[in-house]
This record gives sequence, C-alpha cells and structure tokens, in this order.
Amino acid sequence: MLTHEENQLLCRVEGKAPMGQLMRRHWTPVCLIEEVSEPDGTPVKARVFGEDLVVFRDTNGRVGVMDEYCPHRRVSLVFGRNEDCGLRCLYHGWKMDVEGNVVEMVSEPAASGFAQKVKHLAYPVQEWAGFVWAYMGPKETMPEFVPPAWAPTADARVTIAKVLIPCNWAQILEGAIDSAHSSSLHSSDMVPARVEGAEATDTNWLRPSTDKAPRMQVERGGYGFRYAAIRRPIKNAAVSDYIRSTVFVAPSAVLIPPNNLYNVANINVPMDDTNTAFYFIAWGHPDTTPDTNTWRKFLGQQVGHDLDDKYMPLRNRANNFWQDREAMKAGNFTGITGFPNQDVAMWVTMGPIADRTHERLGASDMAVVEFRKQMLEAVRAFQSGAPAIGTGDLRIPSSVVAYQAIIPKTSDWRAFSGSYVWDKKEPALEPSYST
Repeated sequence: MLTHEENQLLCRVEGKAPMGQLMRRHWTPVCLIEEVSEPDGTPVKARVFGEDLVVFRDTNGRVGVMDEYCPHRRVSLVFGRNEDCGLRCLYHGWKMDVEGNVVEMVSEPAASGFAQKVKHLAYPVQEWAGFVWAYMGPKETMPEFVPPAWAPTADARVTIAKVLIPCNWAQILEGAIDSAHSSSLHSSDMVPARVEGAEATDTNWLRPSTDKAPRMQVERGGYGFRYAAIRRPIKNAAVSDYIRSTVFVAPSAVLIPPNNLYNVANINVPMDDTNTAFYFIAWGHPDTTPDTNTWRKFLGQQVGHDLDDKYMPLRNRANNFWQDREAMKAGNFTGITGFPNQDVAMWVTMGPIADRTHERLGASDMAVVEFRKQMLEAVRAFQSGAPAIGTGDLRIPSSVVAYQAIIPKTSDWRAFSGSYVWDKKEPALEPSYST
C-alpha cells in the first residue's frame, strides 16, 4: 500500500504537480487525427494535464493546439470560426494562427500595433500514428519527436479506440500492466485453448493456459520495466512455461503481449487529476491488423453505440455498466460485453482517485508494486534535477518488445528473442461483439 502523500504524488498531474511536470517532458497525444481531419473544419476541445485546449486544422492543413480561451476576454475558441489559416474568436473577431500569433484584431485600431504585442499560448505539434501530439513542457527542454514503440514505422497500420474515463490515470495504467486479472475478469473473452500461442479469432482471444495464478518476474530499465507472467501451459507443462511479457513505457504507455495477428498497446493521457483519455491500440501489418470500425466493434467501443459523440461511455455506474445477470447465470463471467468495458467498470468503481492506503496486495501484484516504486522514485529524482524517466538516453531500446511464447523451463524469459508480430499471411480479424 501507499501512504496518502505518496498516492497524491503518484496521481496528481495538474498545475505544478511534479508528476504532471514530468509527463510534460514527453510528447503527449492530445486527440485523434480523425477528429480534426478536415481543413477549416470544426475545432475540437481537448483537456490534458488540467489544461483546456482547442485543436484545429487550418486552411493549409496545419494543426494547431492552443489554449482554449481567447487571450482577449477568455471566451472559448472551440466555438470560433476556422477560416483563412486561423481561428477567429466570435466575441471581438481576434484571429490566431496555429503558432499562436494574433494575425488580426478587427476590434482594435490598425495603427496601434497591439496585435504584435500579444502572443497566444500554442504548443508544438506532430502528427503520427493516428494521433495529434503536442509538447507541453518548457520549450528549452523540447526533445525531438521520436515514433513511439507501438508505432515505430510509417507503414504500420495503427487502429485506435478512444474512451474518456472518469478516474485517475494511474489506476487505469495499473490495470493494463496487471497480467493476473485477465484470467478472471476477462476469462469469457480470453479463453484457454489447446493452441501453440495466443491467437485471435472472430469472437475471442485464445491463450494456451488455464493457469490463473502466474508467477511474476520483473526487469527494470531506464524507460520503465518489462515483466513476465509465467503460467503453466496446457501442453507439455512438465518441461515448458507459457510466458506473457508486458512492457511499461514510462510515463503512461503499456505494450501488451500480442496475438498471432497484430500487436496491442495502450496509452493513458491524464486529462486532469480525475479524468483520463484511454486509447486502446492494435497495430501491425495492414493485412492482419483490424480496421477502425472492426476494432471498435470488437472492443465494444463504438461512438453512437457504446460511447456518446464526446467519447464518454454510455455504460456507467448508474446503469451498472449494462451488466447482464442472466448472461452470468448462463456462464459469462462478468455479464459485461467487450473486455475493455470490463476493465472500465473496475477502474471507475475504485473512485476518482483510488485510495491505496487500504489495499492488501499479494504476489500477483508485483508489476503494480514495481510501477508505483519506479514512478515515485522517478518523480522524486526529477524534482531533484534528474532527467524525466524515459527521455533522452533513457528511451526504450528497440530490442525491448512485448511478447508471448511457450519456452523451455530451462530458458530465461529475459534472454528470449521476442519480436513484434508482422505477418501478412493470416486473415484479418472479423467483427464479433454485439449487445
């Protein structure tokens, strides 16, 4: 368990909070490219680290990420006119370009030169792997944008489901790195089978083990850590282990062991202390990685069906997350459709910020404990002047990947040569989930 003070240090990201300042030293996803795909299209509201932002694509196709509120009288620019390479405030007609320059002040005398004296807050932007990224730290510390480990090349298909969750980022990330829970919470969707490794079908993810109590081992790195959940395989259990090796990429991403068709990851962007933009990602070869509609349907995270038009889940605590008790009686473990929705139900019921002072942790929580220890050490070191974890020379090496495999008991999982899934021979995943 953590003390109250440690929990606050781990979770709080707004304003001058040390964890939020550490996270600002990384390029951060702000929204999906699809949300601002149209030049001169409708501006989009985003919220990151407690800051309200407006995102828009200008006439020439450049994307701007700016303070939502006009520098003049602080009204929202989300309702502004996106036209002629700038975003114009409706109140007095001030117009800002993607770099925050005030290019027109129609309410002021042209001779005053006032426009040249005002600069609106705008952040550096990159587009990659389906996301609009911004660097929200000090300009003098801005690193070069480097493609993330879950989208290393431009020829990969990256498919993203987005949902905004009303709870703190850390309890979501802890769920992503907790390999033990999948054998219970997701047992109706991640089904034991006599297969040679994890496989994706049109209805389930199959795994070659019935073992619900994996042994955990951790290996730290400057980028975060990787760990193995070691289970008994169904086949050849006397001489083999089934390894699922998950990678935590600080500060807020997780590489999840792949199936036979594509790789899996997630990134958890703190909107503020008690709300998180959760992105669940499939990536890999275009022939075998599901397209956006298929992926979101498979996960039960479709806008207009499972989510409202702001990516807020329609399943919530007030309607018991649409839990079907009759399905549970018939054998479904949770009665909640779509395994990310099962996770969301658990995260939300912990409260806006989980109270870690009352937990009773066990051996299966090794990765969760390691995450807390490492991030608390990292944020304290950062406060003392050290570089932010995962930046510069501490970046994740390309050799570190998430993998799953059945290996001989005599082998060390750390030395196993895992690789990302990149195979165009298999058929792509078909849609499956419905409610």
